[in-house]
Amino acid sequence: MLEKLEAIAQRRQEVENLLGATDVMQDMKRFAQLNKEYRSLEKFVIIYHEYKNLMDNIDSSRMLLTTEKDADFRDMAKAELEELEEKRGPMEDKIRDMLIPEDPTDEKNAIFEIRAGTGGDEACIFVGDLLRMYLRYCDTAGLKAEVMDTNYGSAGGYSKVTFEVNGDHAYGILKYESGVHRVQRVPATETQGRIHTSAVSVVVLPQVDEIDVDVKESDIRKDTFCSSGPGGQSVNTTYSAIRLTHIPSGIVAQCQDEKSQIKNYEKALKVLRARIYEVEYQKWLDEISKKRKTMVSTGDRSAKIRTYNYPQGRVTDHRIGYTMYNLPSFVDGNINEVLDQLQVHENAEKLKEGVVA
Repeated sequence: MLEKLEAIAQRRQEVENLLGATDVMQDMKRFAQLNKEYRSLEKFVIIYHEYKNLMDNIDSSRMLLTTEKDADFRDMAKAELEELEEKRGPMEDKIRDMLIPEDPTDEKNAIFEIRAGTGGDEACIFVGDLLRMYLRYCDTAGLKAEVMDTNYGSAGGYSKVTFEVNGDHAYGILKYESGVHRVQRVPATETQGRIHTSAVSVVVLPQVDEIDVDVKESDIRKDTFCSSGPGGQSVNTTYSAIRLTHIPSGIVAQCQDEKSQIKNYEKALKVLRARIYEVEYQKWLDEISKKRKTMVSTGDRSAKIRTYNYPQGRVTDHRIGYTMYNLPSFVDGNINEVLDQLQVHENAEKLKEGVVA
């Protein structure tokens, strides 16, 4: 374990040296990639020095026990050794978790797309409920969420909503939310009191930069149109809404929530890049999802991942068979418990596979 950390510390020093090289500084793409790697290795260097210091102290205490003749000094060394050994176990567990390689896009920001599925108006209303849930979670988790595009439902809620989440490891935290979310409850429009089952699909994409995806302006067709709000009424009379089409792939992205055409263009371009990147990224996810059931969330987006049962106050995550009877709190944004459980299960599966850096 110490050798692995030492090798990482050496790699960070190599990267630091490369960042000062003239040829690297002139290549902005390579410089950005190396700078990103340099920052990602910092946490390993910190714990390497902590762990090395701990192991040196353990060795010193053991040496004292074998060489010291004075009984009082031996007792002190024994007490210190016991205290150090107590710290060693938790620190090594932490290092093992750190050495599990992150998925390549975990540290990126995220783009959410929530769409109403089966269930008509009730599905649209549930899209709104999920949007509120995620926005509240982001607010408490120190992540910044911003709505990018909305299509309203005829009876409330949204037929589709797109929003971005910015913050440290936003995608890595929220990627498990991709999939079909099923809701079981009595809709407000139901006169007989019958429980209906509706479905909503959630897709979480990693937000990528220009260095990740090279999209040429000549390959993009830009169309403008008037933004619309609830009931189809025009929000403004200017053509500020933007629809971008990537001509080679046919991938489309749009944004209409900003009054400025420039801002709508910038946001639509973020979504377009993410969707283009996803094509290759999905191939990698498909391979991973064959091995890890927790990755069904991102590997198979048509899979039912969670049920929200209102009559029973129950939330069940089907990937890991985890059930909570705290539905009101959960839909109010307190989703940490299930996100943590999904992360724990995925890490356990990686360790089982022997996937360690």
